[in-house]
Amino acid sequence: MPKRGKAYLEKAKLVEKNRLYSPSEAMALVKQAAPAKFDETVEAAVRLNVDPKHADQMVRGAVVLPSGTGKTRRVLVFAKGERAREAQEAGADIVGDEELVARVEGGFLDFDVAIATPDMMGAVGKLGRLLGPKGLMPNPKSGTVTMDVKNAVREFKGGKIEYRVDRSGIIHAPVGKVSFSPEALEANFHTLIDALVKARPATVKGQYIKSITVSSTMGPGIKVNPLEATRVATRE
Repeated sequence: MPKRGKAYLEKAKLVEKNRLYSPSEAMALVKQAAPAKFDETVEAAVRLNVDPKHADQMVRGAVVLPSGTGKTRRVLVFAKGERAREAQEAGADIVGDEELVARVEGGFLDFDVAIATPDMMGAVGKLGRLLGPKGLMPNPKSGTVTMDVKNAVREFKGGKIEYRVDRSGIIHAPVGKVSFSPEALEANFHTLIDALVKARPATVKGQYIKSITVSSTMGPGIKVNPLEATRVATRE
């Protein structure tokens, strides 16, 4: 067990370990329990009743958070011609074709999101081993392989996030910053949960969302009642 600092231990006293909080209670508490002096990211860890080893139970996608992420994301676009021009006009940070592919292959990874047009995937495909493990490989399911690069760039710049279940069956996704209001965090949280409910694999039986924990970067985990969280999502 890592040794916790005094600030963390003091904030942890605010959280009842065995209590399942409502989403609204959790979003208010996560702000109070953040111990760092910087603007911490608030993250949700959602444990799903899926087995990622089976392709038909791989939960993956993207969703636009209504309140944004609070973070400026560097967006790279693999495109040429008219699509490259559209990407630049939409605010992409890095745009290029085969030369950019070679640059990334050489070790350039100073970006948070990679988008590609379908005609570039033949060249971009060779980057799979490099970008795949980092979650940066363009993929149609997350909206990062598209001809509509203008809209894709604007969405990712404006608060679109990607999510993907890990080997343990958990989705880790940001829902904002500690500086956000509780209402803004809750709106983002419910949007994420709604997206996960809609992405439920048809082969999954029983309770789909097993547990949810929210926390700030340096703060303690706060357990959220998964039934309350999904009830809002299914009602909308």
